[in-house]
Amino acid sequence: MSTSDITRLTAAGIAERIASGDLTAVEVTEAHLARIEAVDEKINAFLHVDREGALAQARAVDEKRAAGEPLGPLAGVPVALKDIFTTEGVPTTVGSKILEGWLPPYDATLTKRLKAADVVILGKTNMDEFAMGSSTENSAYGPTANPWDLTRVPGGSGGGSSASLASYQAPLAIGTDTGGSIRQPAALTGTVGVKPTYGGVSRYGMVAFSSSLDQGGPCARTVLDAALLHEAIAGHDPLDSTSIDAPVPPVVEAARNGSVAGMRVGVVKQFRGEGYQAGVVQRFDESVELLRGLGAEIVELDCPSFDLGLAAYYLIAPSECSSNLARFDAMRYGLRVGDDGTRSAEDVTALTREAGFGDEVKRRIILGTYALSSGYYDAYYGSAQKVRTLITRDFEKAFEQVDVIVSPTTPTTAFPIGERADDPMAMYLADLCTIPTNLAGNAAMSLPCGLAPEDGLPVGLQIIAPAMKDDRLYKVGAAVEAAFVEKWGHPLLEEAPSL
Repeated sequence: MSTSDITRLTAAGIAERIASGDLTAVEVTEAHLARIEAVDEKINAFLHVDREGALAQARAVDEKRAAGEPLGPLAGVPVALKDIFTTEGVPTTVGSKILEGWLPPYDATLTKRLKAADVVILGKTNMDEFAMGSSTENSAYGPTANPWDLTRVPGGSGGGSSASLASYQAPLAIGTDTGGSIRQPAALTGTVGVKPTYGGVSRYGMVAFSSSLDQGGPCARTVLDAALLHEAIAGHDPLDSTSIDAPVPPVVEAARNGSVAGMRVGVVKQFRGEGYQAGVVQRFDESVELLRGLGAEIVELDCPSFDLGLAAYYLIAPSECSSNLARFDAMRYGLRVGDDGTRSAEDVTALTREAGFGDEVKRRIILGTYALSSGYYDAYYGSAQKVRTLITRDFEKAFEQVDVIVSPTTPTTAFPIGERADDPMAMYLADLCTIPTNLAGNAAMSLPCGLAPEDGLPVGLQIIAPAMKDDRLYKVGAAVEAAFVEKWGHPLLEEAPSL
């Protein structure tokens, strides 16, 4: 099997071939490393490729198989890991100069679970600095390009992970979702991205941006692949006080038995209107009719507080980031600037932050610090938390009427690199549809639902489920995916241009 053939396989397909002996884990890993070497100069999906570590993990899988030891469902399958999860002895920069060259002394819980599942970690992917952005243009190490059109963004903050999938550099990837940073890149690159229920995947060892919103999750090219990865990384972690102590929902079973027959599917009127690209709305409407044709009952919903989600998010998230990023003070780890023996600790901290943080991170720290300051806390941060409660209540009322909610994942397709770089508000609007789910802590998925006719770029369909009902995402997503494959005769992503 050629390198190209191997890199086009699904994760499930790779695992089956490794288990049967048709392929070795080393062959699979070498094929993907070769693909990275061939195309990533154009994409910039990876910040660090751990060639030696990946091959060592792959050899260990092959040795296990040769010894007759049991292999997990994803044994030997490569994964691209967003550079926000600590990985022992491997650089973890969070896309920032302030952590350039930092080698963590420990693994994040998610990293440990990947290793325990014998998943091969190829390296760390590019991202908006500290996960703050919607385009991966805020990385201190340069922007990532969208494999569909190298002049356009792949979304953010996890653009490196989604671009690695769309360019066949990895069959699986890990992202994090604070306001849509798994789902929005998935939509713009024609891939699948899932934000699990808040607390469903451990945050221990994930560098914090906004602690009440951050959530790691799986990225893949198919719904089943995402489910297999979800199952490998999810579950209770006593090291994370926000981790849910409950069984992982049966996501793999749901992905293998997708159906919407008899389900009630909600369509929220607030998720359309001014600012939505015509082609995105067209593909979404077609998806709703497809769901109706598959046996779902479509229910119109009114969730008025969703219109306030963007404003509430951009008070809560910056407030929490201003607190979390206070730890980067040049005293303990990371970059240190101006420590020449003549300056005070306060001066060294200020100089280090000036040199180490990018413009968007500084913008959010300043905004968050202001919102938390004496005299403004109740007016801004407190009010935003009240809106968050209203959004949660709107979801609760909606889920009394429906099993899942669907919407466009993003208002537009991928925009040109640089187009919104100097317009923060335009950039923030990219997360208009995804933010309410983070504020409420629900589970959500984005999967491809076609190409926009005006530009030929991918459009994402968002599916939202109640907390701890993540399996519903996979049940609906698998049904939609199967219908699209049957309609077109091949997976959507095969239409992506070759590199």
